[in-house]
Order: sequence, then structure tokens, then C-alpha cells
Amino acid sequence: MTIATFLFFTALVAFATWWVTRGGGESTDESYFLAGRSLTGVFIAGSLLLTNLSTEQLIGLNAAAFTEGLSVMAWEVVAGISLVALALVFLPRYLKSGIATIPQFFEERYGSGVRTLTTFLFVIAYMLILLPFVLYLGANGLSGMLELESRLNMTQIQTIWTVIIFIATVGGAYAIWGGLKAVAVSDTFNGAGLLIGGLMITYFTLSTIAGEDGSLLTALSLIADRDPDAFRSLGSADEDVSWPTLITGVLLLNFFYWSTNQQIIQRTFGAKNLAEGQKGVLLAAFFKILAPLILVLPGIAAAYLVATNPEFAERVGATTDGAANRAYGTLVVSVLPESLVGFFAAVVVGSILSTFNSVLNSSATLFSLDIYKKFIRPQASTHQAVLSGQLCSFVVAVFAVIAAPTFFHGREEVFGFFQKLNGVYFIPILAIMLVGLTNRTVDGMSALITLIVGLTAMSIGTFLSGQSETEQGWVIGTFGSGYHFMGVVFLGLIVLQLVLGAVGFRRSTPYVQQDVGAVDLTPWKAAPYVGGGLILLAISLYAVFAF
Repeated sequence: MTIATFLFFTALVAFATWWVTRGGGESTDESYFLAGRSLTGVFIAGSLLLTNLSTEQLIGLNAAAFTEGLSVMAWEVVAGISLVALALVFLPRYLKSGIATIPQFFEERYGSGVRTLTTFLFVIAYMLILLPFVLYLGANGLSGMLELESRLNMTQIQTIWTVIIFIATVGGAYAIWGGLKAVAVSDTFNGAGLLIGGLMITYFTLSTIAGEDGSLLTALSLIADRDPDAFRSLGSADEDVSWPTLITGVLLLNFFYWSTNQQIIQRTFGAKNLAEGQKGVLLAAFFKILAPLILVLPGIAAAYLVATNPEFAERVGATTDGAANRAYGTLVVSVLPESLVGFFAAVVVGSILSTFNSVLNSSATLFSLDIYKKFIRPQASTHQAVLSGQLCSFVVAVFAVIAAPTFFHGREEVFGFFQKLNGVYFIPILAIMLVGLTNRTVDGMSALITLIVGLTAMSIGTFLSGQSETEQGWVIGTFGSGYHFMGVVFLGLIVLQLVLGAVGFRRSTPYVQQDVGAVDLTPWKAAPYVGGGLILLAISLYAVFAF
């Protein structure tokens, strides 16, 4: 029953995606890479959410909540605030320039050197950081939900390899042959399933804790009584996301991720117009603020079950390494009726595929438009450009499959490690983006120098500071947190670029953005009010659970 429902729902999404996107073709670059600039708010919101809500959140964030409690909701709630900034500040500027990639905007503002360097940074980071992480956690979660080790009679690492190759093959088919529209449509279908399935997990888990005669509030009270810190929104100093990090690394990483990260915001470039783009982004912000219901609460509940239910603790392997990463998959099998396990496993695969194929599509876009058509074959036809992107997607997928078990297998607290790896390139790129948007005179050389200094500083702080699971090194000793280190580097890079501009690294004429007329830039009239309301909602959640 489990395997049958899994295969049925997976095939159903694939068929529905083909039916909706059939006949789209690849008549222009925009058709393949930007869905012909035809995406409406619902598809933008669905694609944004499911591209993000993959295993790094579903399994990784629940694993973090298993260990640290509600404080890890920062990655979701602060994301809602960042999406408001995207809708009101960044998106109008991006659509005004009619860009398909962030590096194209950097070329317009800084020149071709910055475009080339940022393109390589994005592609390499997607290949060696993001995709391996998503594939590894996805394989772990799916193996637990479908009990694949026993079904396939394989060891844990053999099962992980098998699932990773399966995910990469199916996800590659969506991205390589379907383009952005297929990615966005499949994301929306899977997003609806993930929302329903995620809420079911939360409901059945709390019902299990409460017992036959209890309510959901009873379950929450039992968890809070056993661990009063479980529902505190502001993390303590010994937690990875302590409250001061909300205004340093956590805020900066979220800001980059939701406003400057090609993999995420590419679907907003395909918006039919600015109003539809803003509607989609703000709808996604609303769901992100409420996302802890499915991305944090189950992890907290799983920690309670491990402490109070010996059978569940044994299934998780609570006394062995990696228990936190296995908790969510075990929870799914333990609380869902058997007929629904296959459905939810298919939804999880959909979320993995969403991130995987979205990253492949973004990598193809970056390579085709920013490298192939820029340097290798400027007069390339649409077919040649798309073919080059498909080849790039294939290469990125192969390297990601190889890197996934190699980088992450056997590592504890992989979610925090993943975020710190992201900081290596997030922080420098965000710095030059903000300076470029707010200062009209600094030139491309100042941006290149700032990028190189930032990459060097972040690499030293992340890889060469003596950090390990037992000895934290000079970054923690000096700054108290790796996220505080990110904040210090970010401010230093802002100052550095402004100083470079002041001493002579200046444009001959101030930068003035031109409207290329790609889409209608009439904003959604309600956007400022909706955005303000969402920010107030996010702050209120923190206030309610602060103490």
C-alpha cells in the first residue's frame, strides 16, 4: 500500500505537469528560462515555497528543532520579513531591468567582470553545497519513511546512494527538458500536497501525544511541562540561533536567500507583471511566517516522544549518531496511517525534486545566458542556448550526486553547518548588491575587490579557523557565534566598498537604471499594507513566545 500510493501520487504530479505545460516549446530563451514571463501570483508563490521547502527545511529544520526547540523558527519567520523586502524593494528594480539572472543585473550596474565572477560562484555553490545537502537529507528522510533499507536489503549508505540517484534522474528530467514553467507548475501541485501532508503530520503527532481523551492543547501542555524551553522563540546563548543572531547572520542569510539568490527568485523574473509578482511573493511570505507549524513543531514533538516513548526512541535510534536527522522520517511512519505514508513520501520526493530541478534550471540559465551566450557563442540560437544549459544541468547533477554522501554522511547538526557554508558566498554578494542599489557612483573594480576580500574572509572563518564539533576555534572565541562573524564581515565589506569608491574607484557617470519595458511595472496597490501587516505578524509571533 505504501509503495503503491507513493508511485501513484508521483506519477500523477508528473502527468498533471505535462498536461498543463504541453505545447510550450522553447521558441525563445524567455520561454525556457523564464516561462515566457507568464507566471501569475499563485504559481510564483507555489514555486517559491516548494523550491525552499525541501529536505533542508522539512527534515533539516525539524532536526534542529528536535535539538533546540522553537528558536530555530527564525529561519522561517524572518524569511517572511525578507520576502516583504523582495516584493516592495528588490522586485520592482529587477523587473525594470528585464533581467533573467542576478549576474545580468550586476553587469548592468558594475560591468562584465562582476557578472562572470558571480555566475561562477552561484553555479559552483549550487553544485557543491546546496544540491548535495538537499539530496543527502532527502535520501535519509525517504529511506526512513518507506523503510527502504529493509525493503531493498541494503546498508544505510547503499540505500542513500540508490535514492540519491533516483531523485537526480527524475529531477533532472523536469529541469532539463521542461524548463522553468514545468518546474513552477510541478512545484505548485507538490506544494499543495506538502501543505496538506505537513499539517497532517503535525495533527497526528500531537494527537498521539495527547492520547484518546486529550486535545491538541493538551499535547502542547505536556511538551511544555517536560521542557519549558521548547516553546521559547528567543534562543539562549548556548543554542545555534541565539536571539542576538537574529540581527546578524540569520537576518543577513535570509535577506540574501530571498532577495538575491538566483535559485529562489528566478521564478519572480518570470512574473506576468509587477503586480502579479508582488502578490505571489507576499502570499509566499504569509505561508513562511506560519511554516513552523510543519517545519518546527513536529521536531519538538519528536523530542518529547523520544523522551517518553521507549518504542519510538528505539525506532529513531536515539542513542546513536544522526538521531535528529532520522526523527522526522520515523515520525511519519509512526503516526500516519499506512495508506497515507506513501502519499506523504511522494510529497517529500516532490519537495526534493522541486529544489533539485529549480537549482538545475537556475544553473542552466546562468551558464547559458551569462557564460555561453556572453563568451562562447554570442550569436547562438535559442536551441543552442537551451542545449548548452541542459548540458550544464547534467554536469551539475552528476557532481552533486557524487558530493552528497561524501560531504554530509555521518555529520551531526547538518542544518547549521549548511547555513555557515552558504555564508561563504551569501555575505559578499549581498554586500555588493546593497551598495550597488543605494550608491550610484562606486564602480565595478570596487565590487570585484570587495567580493574577493569577502570570499577570502568568509572562507577563512568557515574552513580555516580550527572549528570542529568538539573545538570551536577562534571565530566562536572572538565573536561568540559564527553568525556574528558574518555580521562583522558584512559591515566591513560595506565600508570597504564605500571607501574604495571615495578614493577613486568611481564610475565616470552615475548609474541610472533604465526601464526596458519587459513587463508592466504598475505595482499592486495593496502591497505596502499587506507587507506591513506581515511584518507585524512576524514580530507578534516572537513577542508571544518570547518568555
